[in-house]
Amino acid sequence: MFIISLTYRSSLENVERLIPQHNIFLNKHYESGRFIASGRKEPRTGGIIIANAESKNEVEQIIFEDPFYIHQVADYDITEFIPSKYHENFKLFIED
Repeated sequence: MFIISLTYRSSLENVERLIPQHNIFLNKHYESGRFIASGRKEPRTGGIIIANAESKNEVEQIIFEDPFYIHQVADYDITEFIPSKYHENFKLFIED
């Protein structure tokens, strides 16, 4: 499992312009089962995506599709983690 932390490197005006394309990107990966949750940071300096992927390389390949990446409006930090405790309702995302 991975936490993808986006930090905006451009004005919110530039980010807002790309939101519709970014949402298409997000929806594609929700439908594939790769994304579990996403949302913006508060204060609004970027966003977070929780992804269920096989490897960091797979996450990097997914990021390359993001309009925020393509148009260089966000930087990305990827953190891999292995959940050891989780709520029962989250089990679906943990166990194969």
